[in-house]
Amino acid sequence: MHHQPENRPFVPPMLPEPGVAVIRQVNWGGLKTLYIKEVRRFFKVQLQTIWAPAVTTLLFLIIFTVALGGSGRQVMGVPFAEFIAPGLIVMGMLQNAFANSSFSLLVGKIQGTIVDYLMPPLSTAELLAALVGGAVTRAVLVGGAVWIAMAVWGVDVWPRHPLAMIWFGLMGSILLALMGVMTSIWAEKFDHAAAVTNFVVAPLALLSGTFYSVEALSPTFRAISHGNPFFYIISGFRYGFLERADSDVTLGAALLLAINIGMAIAAYALLRSGWKTKN
Repeated sequence: MHHQPENRPFVPPMLPEPGVAVIRQVNWGGLKTLYIKEVRRFFKVQLQTIWAPAVTTLLFLIIFTVALGGSGRQVMGVPFAEFIAPGLIVMGMLQNAFANSSFSLLVGKIQGTIVDYLMPPLSTAELLAALVGGAVTRAVLVGGAVWIAMAVWGVDVWPRHPLAMIWFGLMGSILLALMGVMTSIWAEKFDHAAAVTNFVVAPLALLSGTFYSVEALSPTFRAISHGNPFFYIISGFRYGFLERADSDVTLGAALLLAINIGMAIAAYALLRSGWKTKN
């Protein structure tokens, strides 16, 4: 006997209710795509975003060693060039991490393309991670370019505590990347971001002990310097190269981790609220 096929009615596939997330775990594909987009954006103009900062930082080293490092001058028991080199490397990393992350959302708001960041199926945490990851990648590349330039120039920049160098370099880059994201959320034009760079980032970087030992300052200015998070970044990063620091390295490492956690929570809350991005 031949059985006739049953005429079963067509049942459409079940679609999720509006507002119910389909990707319930981390959207690794979307996260990777946005991260690669951020990296390609600055890498297309690498002469400006990576190599130019390396040359500028090397010029800082040359000028300060010629002007202040004559007659075999030493700071903290090492030649002046070796003392300022780690601070210059990490200062270049910090400034470029901020420049990268402060540009992303801001240019989207100005050009009207911010929807490209807000519409994809990415959670707030994934969006923040991709923006920070792109900025940290640029900071690491700039740091590597500066390191190579200084080594070629003849400065001893061999890391003696690689873990300290990596920790403080990454913590500093993440801190400035988060600050840049918050700046790009708040800013409405490039002048606003430039104001934060000129009146917040640059002074904190220059007054953090990059070109001098904080121990040589008066007690008042020494106390002020210890309230500057950039001081702990540069002092800890310098410890990775020289095994010398004018701060408690362990305290600085823990303090930077705590600051970064607080900054990440604040940046996440701002992004999630949609303040000046969706509103």
